[in-house]
Amino acid sequence: MADWNTRLEVKLGTTTITPIANFTPTFNAPHTVLHSVEADNVGYVRQPFTFTFTMTVPAVGTAVADLTELAVNGTEFAIAVAEKKGTDWAFNSIKFARCIVSSAAPSNIVIDGVPQANFTCMALAVSLED
Repeated sequence: MADWNTRLEVKLGTTTITPIANFTPTFNAPHTVLHSVEADNVGYVRQPFTFTFTMTVPAVGTAVADLTELAVNGTEFAIAVAEKKGTDWAFNSIKFARCIVSSAAPSNIVIDGVPQANFTCMALAVSLED
């Protein structure tokens, strides 16, 4: 059985804003193939990459308001991996730095369960630190 002892969190500096319930990344690194008079497919030109993602967070406390404020002000935040230590969550590493929110879609109020809010974001820096 899996040992679920890590999670993704939205961090602003050293402050955790909210854990992430669902994270869907999209990475795009376009390339243009080069051809010559003598041959086809002799090389390629790599275009700048883009990294976007959608995240779903529980709409409890001030988390959605805090993320909406980040979006309106264009404030950058980070996505970090936190590791469970006993009954608490401790910082492990930053995976996506310089993230900004490009759109937000709060959910309706639900009778059973916690309402969720979806945010579409982009990361300007992706790290591979452990």
